[in-house]
Amino acid sequence: MSTSITKGALLILALALGFSASAQQKTLDNYIQQAFSSNKGLKDQNIQLDQALYALKEAKSLFGPDVTFLGSYVKSGGGRVIDIPVGDMLNPAYSTLNQLTGTHNFPTMENMKFQLNPDNFLDTKVRTSMPLVNAEIYYNQQIKKEQLSRQQAAVNVYKRQLVQDVKTAYYRYYQAVQAVAIYKSADALINENIRINESMVRNGVRNNTALYRSKTEKEKNEASINQAENSRDNARAYFNFLLNRPLTDNIEIDSSTIDLPATNIASDDVSQREELQEYKHAIGAYQYNNKLQRSYLIPKLNTFLDLGSQGSPLTFNSSTRYYFFGVNMEWNLFSFHKNKYKIKQSETALSSVNMAASQTEDQLKLQLFQAKNDYISAVKNFNTARTQLDFAERYYRDQLKVYKEGQLLYLELVDAQNQLTQARLQTAVTQANVQSTIAAVERAQAGYPLENK
Repeated sequence: MSTSITKGALLILALALGFSASAQQKTLDNYIQQAFSSNKGLKDQNIQLDQALYALKEAKSLFGPDVTFLGSYVKSGGGRVIDIPVGDMLNPAYSTLNQLTGTHNFPTMENMKFQLNPDNFLDTKVRTSMPLVNAEIYYNQQIKKEQLSRQQAAVNVYKRQLVQDVKTAYYRYYQAVQAVAIYKSADALINENIRINESMVRNGVRNNTALYRSKTEKEKNEASINQAENSRDNARAYFNFLLNRPLTDNIEIDSSTIDLPATNIASDDVSQREELQEYKHAIGAYQYNNKLQRSYLIPKLNTFLDLGSQGSPLTFNSSTRYYFFGVNMEWNLFSFHKNKYKIKQSETALSSVNMAASQTEDQLKLQLFQAKNDYISAVKNFNTARTQLDFAERYYRDQLKVYKEGQLLYLELVDAQNQLTQARLQTAVTQANVQSTIAAVERAQAGYPLENK
């Protein structure tokens, strides 16, 4: 009996100590890759990244020429007119000439009136315009570049948090699987105790009290198994939720037994954190915005060329065709301090984001400090739990041996059995906590490689 108990204990201890670092990492990397490709929250971040990219392309396109087709047709009547007294000016001279020549070669002319509004007039043209000097367009493009880089950093921030969440959920699920195995192992011990008590009752060594108590312990353990299975199913559902998979999908677990993977907790450097990269590009965008507000001092220079036709809708010839070329300049000389106040606003916004960046850096350093302390504490707790498990195994074997000899109360054997089960559970919990704190340190150091992920 002691040999079978020892083998069972070694199996549970093996489960508690951990699983192959290389196989574990490969399995985790595969799951993290799935999360990167299917997590809905990350997809939303990538959509925002695409929006920032298109905004940058739009800003770049403002440097190029615009070609526009314009057309207008006018039909009018009435309105103001221009009087031209052609008859009053020419008729006296024509009359004299007719008298001198004795002919009627010079006719009498009527005064003329011209309507100012064009009538039956079609104007069509193709206008090409392009900026030559425009500081606003340049600084707007630089702002869009910084915003694109900032959104890329935001995507990586989400990725890093997703890595930690996936790893933590994986370890919690593994812990829940261990808990089910531990309770089922305890059930095997209880069944063995029932068999022993039944044998003792038949042989008159014990009364039914110990047998009834052992059956009561079995019912209690069944309830614990049900609760552990429920926790396992919930942990599996949350892990699959992160990967955007059906909640009941199976999770691959590697249970090879080696020591816990080592992790580097010496570094206090947080400069690689993408949150700081976000602020770096935010500061860049605000700096360019400040220059944008000051760019009113630089004149704007644009050029344009119109190629078109003006005249009757049915007429298109050399007399209706025309071109029109020009250069425009706009220079804001006075705006009653509006630009001054815009500059002040951009300066205060820049100061605010600089302060937020400094505060965030301090918070990240605090997060790393706490994560390292949590890891150190978790390792100590795990080592303590393993030692307690070893003592609990020995204590249970000794108590079982004495009980079989009829020299121990069953309540004392139950106490030893419960201690063994709790020691196994505590070992599993602390092992998962160590793995989770390793993931937290990795997150705080921005240690997980996101390239090609």
